[in-house]
Amino acid sequence: MKHTRLLALTLSVCLTNTVYAQEHEASDSLNVVQLEEVVTTGTKNPTDPRLLPLTVSVVGQQRLEERHEPNILPTLNEQVPGLFVTQRGVMGYGVSTGGSGGIKVRGIGGSPNTGMLVLIDGLPQYAGLYGHPVADNYQTMMTERVEVIRGPASLFYGSNAMGGVVNIVTRQPQSDTILTNVHLQGGMYYTLDAGITNQVRKGKFSEAVGFNYNRTDGHRPNMDFDEYNAFVRLGYDFTDQWKIGAMGDLAYFNASNPGLVSAPLEDNDMHILRGTASLSVENQYEKTSGAIRAYYNGGHHRIDDGYAADGGTPTLSLYHHTDLMAGLSAYQSVACFKGNRTTVGFDYQHFGGHAWNEEKAGGNTTDIITKAQYELAAYLDFRQQVVSWFSLEAGIRLDWHCNAGLNYIPQGGLSFALPRNTELKALVSRGFRNPTIRELYMYKPANAELNAESMWNYELSYSQQLCNKRLRLGANLFYLHAKNLIETRVEDGRPKNVNTGEMRNCGLELEVSWQIVKGLHFNTNYSYLHAAIPTIAAPEHKLNLSLNYHHERFRIGTSAQYVAGLYLQAPKAPDDNGISTHFVLWNAHFDYRIWKELWCHVKADNLLAQEYEINLGYPMPRTTVMCGASWTF
Repeated sequence: MKHTRLLALTLSVCLTNTVYAQEHEASDSLNVVQLEEVVTTGTKNPTDPRLLPLTVSVVGQQRLEERHEPNILPTLNEQVPGLFVTQRGVMGYGVSTGGSGGIKVRGIGGSPNTGMLVLIDGLPQYAGLYGHPVADNYQTMMTERVEVIRGPASLFYGSNAMGGVVNIVTRQPQSDTILTNVHLQGGMYYTLDAGITNQVRKGKFSEAVGFNYNRTDGHRPNMDFDEYNAFVRLGYDFTDQWKIGAMGDLAYFNASNPGLVSAPLEDNDMHILRGTASLSVENQYEKTSGAIRAYYNGGHHRIDDGYAADGGTPTLSLYHHTDLMAGLSAYQSVACFKGNRTTVGFDYQHFGGHAWNEEKAGGNTTDIITKAQYELAAYLDFRQQVVSWFSLEAGIRLDWHCNAGLNYIPQGGLSFALPRNTELKALVSRGFRNPTIRELYMYKPANAELNAESMWNYELSYSQQLCNKRLRLGANLFYLHAKNLIETRVEDGRPKNVNTGEMRNCGLELEVSWQIVKGLHFNTNYSYLHAAIPTIAAPEHKLNLSLNYHHERFRIGTSAQYVAGLYLQAPKAPDDNGISTHFVLWNAHFDYRIWKELWCHVKADNLLAQEYEINLGYPMPRTTVMCGASWTF
């Protein structure tokens, strides 16, 4: 009865809900592009997205915060067509067996997630031994906006950007201010999310800092999760043209894997420490701009593989590893003549780590691997606005990996700005991914002779603004062909990693954004994916609908997501249909301003109480309700 009354109360609130149209909509777009703003992803330097043949989705800070999620990924899953993120519970993704947080765009991403590159301020983030991002690190409290490239971005970002890029642009105040925000929310399954951020801009100095803590017991036994995350970004403008910046992020989380419902686990626990740091010097002149950036990210993982809850035996040892990924990135962009932008860049990366097992009794250790690799690259990008309505882009990257050797990555595209705020674009791009240290040297399937994976992407896109730019339409058609994908096959009676995989995907992505009246905003996006070879975590259909209303005293919104043709287990033979699923999710939120900038809110996810899975054997929670408050001063 309690759940029934709670659901009825929440439904009565949601029936009046709508998608919040941002008070400053020009700074926060949920379309492929926002004409009034610039993007940095895909160009390095700030660029009008109308001049780019790439498809870039932008999700702003206010949109991220209104979802009241500590992590950015659930919001991206709703707002970006063609992108899908795996989940296993109410909070926390974890790593290793039973982990989630895998990101795929247009069916490309991999498992572990090595085909989608996550950046923080344009700098790559992944574990040095395994080559994948750690999803629990990407906190809303540190994020100004997120820019997502749908499709290969290897021209500028090299390996792992084969499927696309998620670039987290961190907070940095642009005008003089002192601004502090405190938030606290809690709800079902003893879930808690609390944090504080502070932003200061005083003359030439800027600062943004934050701390966040979140935890949950989870909706299943042995699914505890808790995380501490701290962030700082400092900047100083020496002149109007030169500035220096530094950023650091530290995260520590504990996550427990309950195992499959059919085979539950005990003591499958992981303790993860991750850190990120970068230092940059940037210049910005009328006809040239560039930057030199040094960066580091690394961590320590301690994992207990656990044992079967029904009669299993506790493990005798713990898995440990320390890893690092450090590098230097430099570029300079020059306007050689009218309408031109030519960018030359250089990248160096050094990555690797040490993995070992430690006996629980006695502490004796056994080494698994100690390995480091490096990668060098240079690239050239030429962009020319030929006339006011036509521009072209062409570029090439030469990338040398110490194991995989030399790779060349070309890219070319055309952009047409037509009458009535209409744009047409065409793009041909190549992406690639070098084999990771895990695939080359670790565990039984290791194969030191692996080559890089590669993919060609062909894309046509259309966008138009109508009704005084209050209505925006977008459509993308794409075809991609990936080959030399690394798969594990049985050869001579043992598993072995080999370059035998191939993938041919094509699809359609649609977007509509409509500001109906002031404060009332409707948004929808749909993606269709046809995969010649079905793959997990890449739904055939994904539809998102949202309606928001923003008033000076309250904000109210509702959203629905329909997913179909989602494989939980891919077919293993021609006569095998695999395991696929479909589901509908209905979410809502209501925010009310109590006093000045003191707001309270309630949000509810999965109002229809759907039974569904995204990871096979890991049922997702039914209706989940959270309440909280936020104060900005």
